[in-house]
Amino acid sequence: MSPLPPPVVRLTIARKIALAVAVIVILCIGTMAWLTNANLQRGFIAYLNDMQAQDLDQVSQLLAERYRREGGFEWLRHRPRAMKEVLDQMAPQLQMEPDAPGERRREREGRGVYGPPDRQGPRDGPPDDPEGRGPPRDEGRSAYGPPRRGDNGRPPPPRRDEAPRPPRPRELQDPMAFAARLTVKDEYGESVMGPRNPPAGIERPIMVDGRKVGTVQLLLLRQASGQSATAANFLRTQTRDILLLSGVLLLVAMGLAVGLARHMLRPVTALHGVTARLARGELAARAPVLSRDELGELALHVNAMAQELERNETQRRQMLADVSHELRTPLTVIRGEIEALIDGVRKADQQALESLHSEVLRLAKLVDDLHQLALADTGDLHFDMHEVELQSVLSPLLERCRPRAAAAGLALRWELPPQPVTVNGDARRLEQVVVNLLENSIRYTDRGGVIVLALRVRHDGRQLQAEITVDDSAPGVPAGAHARLFERLYRVDQARTRERGGSGLGLAICKAMVEAHGGAIAALPSEHGGVRIRITLPVITGASNQ
Repeated sequence: MSPLPPPVVRLTIARKIALAVAVIVILCIGTMAWLTNANLQRGFIAYLNDMQAQDLDQVSQLLAERYRREGGFEWLRHRPRAMKEVLDQMAPQLQMEPDAPGERRREREGRGVYGPPDRQGPRDGPPDDPEGRGPPRDEGRSAYGPPRRGDNGRPPPPRRDEAPRPPRPRELQDPMAFAARLTVKDEYGESVMGPRNPPAGIERPIMVDGRKVGTVQLLLLRQASGQSATAANFLRTQTRDILLLSGVLLLVAMGLAVGLARHMLRPVTALHGVTARLARGELAARAPVLSRDELGELALHVNAMAQELERNETQRRQMLADVSHELRTPLTVIRGEIEALIDGVRKADQQALESLHSEVLRLAKLVDDLHQLALADTGDLHFDMHEVELQSVLSPLLERCRPRAAAAGLALRWELPPQPVTVNGDARRLEQVVVNLLENSIRYTDRGGVIVLALRVRHDGRQLQAEITVDDSAPGVPAGAHARLFERLYRVDQARTRERGGSGLGLAICKAMVEAHGGAIAALPSEHGGVRIRITLPVITGASNQ
């Protein structure tokens, strides 16, 4: 058997959100740590340079005092020991006590506050020893080192005529190589001590009695790690703390990102279950609204969609049942008539043929209405749109319908304005709408009643509207049923006879055609006791419309 392929890790939305947040946090925290560390090092170096600038002010003053006593810089020219003596008189701003064994060793060797170790010891020779060489070697002391030790490794005891020396004070070190970065120039710019052309740095004048007799310059520190173990340890500790804090923040951010992703996707998980149920045909499923953000709005939209799907499904089933019933009725009549003719129960006379013809026409009308509604739903109901004067459409139509209304015992009246009212529409489709409305009124209005058609022009606040109203007399429609008159196959009286009742599709077809013209249609109670159907269409503004 071949080995099974490894499972594929699905990158869900929660994982994508957590990964995106993690990447952003890593970039932000990493950038912050790098900038913080860089700023810390720059700030620390600037702090050290500022402190040593104050030391340089002391050096300038000490050099000025020595210059005043000596009368020049000859005592300093190319003599580093003389500079060390000046530096030993300072009170440095950055006093770092020796803490390492190597520094204690350098202290014992006689290193001063700033500068290289004093390997020759103090100048304590006799007055006639200008070189400061000290006593001869055979007097128990080396020329440049500590007292000579005896045969047993111990230093020889001091001579009786020699006064005991006071202990050397504990000296400070030069962790920043202050002395090595000093340059002293005379008033002519010649180097007295240090490099001849040093790089730019901190510079202070040497002033004696208001006159500039020279300058002292200190090379700026570029980094602290290579100059002082203490400064390096300080920076190393700060960098370590920054990295540790960044790591902790990263872990916390990762945990928060995972929790936030799961919290944000709770509505999505609920929507996933609801949409799966809707796909299985469970149209009663509804999504819980868990938030007020876009996901909450999405849940509301899904619920509205499910409600509309459920309503459409209910209407579809009701329509199928109604269409089946409507088709069954004429087919049953036609079948009964034909079987009666075949069995000889009824003769094939003019009356029988007229009955069959009437049922065939009713069936053809129902099929044609269903076909028009199907075309309207799919957008395939074609219209020949052009400018139409409504009076030219309504006047001949009303004249043709007057005999039909009179035969039903109804009075048909109309009110048309004298000025022409022009709309953009299909004259044949508009005529079909008005005919359907008049046929409904003639069919359902009691004898002796009245039907009134009126055309008016009104302004709805945005544009001119042509308003066509068809009012009839009793009987009316129960309260609350007016809005349902335009539903397909809806009938107010479910038990009405075929002679009075139609298919229930006429008003639905009227609504589809009026809305295709950019208008609206509504049913209202009529002041004559029946139903008012109101149609509004946008008017083409022009000189002919008032």
